[in-house]
Amino acid sequence: HHRAMVFFFTSTCGGYTLYMGKDKYENEDLIKYGLPEDVWFHVDDMSSAHVYLRQKTGELLADISPELMLDCCSLVKANSIAGCKLNSVYVIYTRWKNLKKTSRMVEGEVSYHRQQNVKRVKAEKNKPIVNGLNKTKVEDHPDLWQIQKDRECEMIEEKKAARKSLIAVEREKEKQRKSGIRERRNERLKEDENIEATIERNKLENLRMSDDESLSGSEVSADSLGF
Repeated sequence: HHRAMVFFFTSTCGGYTLYMGKDKYENEDLIKYGLPEDVWFHVDDMSSAHVYLRQKTGELLADISPELMLDCCSLVKANSIAGCKLNSVYVIYTRWKNLKKTSRMVEGEVSYHRQQNVKRVKAEKNKPIVNGLNKTKVEDHPDLWQIQKDRECEMIEEKKAARKSLIAVEREKEKQRKSGIRERRNERLKEDENIEATIERNKLENLRMSDDESLSGSEVSADSLGF
């Protein structure tokens, strides 16, 4: 399979990777072989590069810091023939998995599975940020298909591990529940034994008291008889 030419950039905000294709034909591979952690950026209503941010596993769109958002928006604006000449533009962004591609679309054209999941933000011209990102620029021809397959395998293993962990937690809960039932049963048995022991002691006490009363009665009878 074809290996696209990809430009990689490193953000100073947490060491995140940003990347984009060389042209609209390279963008097709990026649309096809993205990862769940990828966020897609594009200048709204204008031709521009497709810039991707690779987030860390488990992060949400809301986790993108203002500084990192500025990096992404500045880079995509700078790589728009019309947008780079303007002081400000609007940039749209969404999860890679929200991108929708149909056979009727031309190269680089995309739609969305859920329009409501597409965000829009204003981006100002910012040459210092763009210059800083360009200093980290690296050109590569990664095997996007293999990277995607590797990530899919990792996700399968992660789900298995999560399921295994959940089963272990449920088993421990069940073990504790049964242990609690045994403890409560043992406590009730001890209470019953204590009650029985108390009853026995009371019986013995009552017997002794009866014996003492009988002896006292005998002594009184003997005295009254004058023995």
